[in-house]
Amino acid sequence: MGGYLQQHQLATVQERLRDQVAHALRAALIAGELRPGEVYSAPGLATDFGISATPVREAMLDLAREGLVEPVRNKGFRITEVSERDLDQYTELRAMIEVPTVGRVTRIATAAQLTELRPIADEIVTSARAHNLIGYLDADRRFHLTLLGLAGNDRLVETVGDLRKRSRLYGLTGLDERGLLVASAEEHHELLDRMLEGDDKAAEACMARHLGHVRSLWAQARDEPVERRSRRTLGAARGAS
Repeated sequence: MGGYLQQHQLATVQERLRDQVAHALRAALIAGELRPGEVYSAPGLATDFGISATPVREAMLDLAREGLVEPVRNKGFRITEVSERDLDQYTELRAMIEVPTVGRVTRIATAAQLTELRPIADEIVTSARAHNLIGYLDADRRFHLTLLGLAGNDRLVETVGDLRKRSRLYGLTGLDERGLLVASAEEHHELLDRMLEGDDKAAEACMARHLGHVRSLWAQARDEPVERRSRRTLGAARGAS
């Protein structure tokens, strides 16, 4: 019995480390620190993290299932390239799902449910102003998926979560350096204001504008010269893990 408990505890620790590494790798992908088309080995990344290669390899396999990377035999994992056409299609799908869902949630959610999202919106803005990219990305994900969850459709939330992962924000570090993230972050408060007013049409318009704004940020991010991108996101991720 004791041996089983020890093995279970060890497995839990390993799973937690894998999840932490996967989170850090997603953040580095979104920030453009892991570049599309390039191949990265699990041992090489493990050296950066200061851990063994096993949890890194497991984390990369998780990302492969999400379509973010693809295995390359005897070499490692190639970062999946996302074209402008891909980004346009992801944005179109998100708009088709999220805009009407925001309108529906505005009509059915209670003021208390919506107000509970205010601290997350604060966290998004605070993270943007503090140049905390990992905090920004995590809070932004929680805000949008929690908001959509108020519609009561778990499959819808899963679908949008997958689209968000696939349409990662390349060059987020460059956008942060130019001060463009704060305005996007503050739009979350505007959206909550419209929803708390019960104005479903204004909320839908705000959500559509927010998605359009995010798409324009992607375009600017992809134009950012690679040499200007800092290494601070992956470094912060290593510290967090």
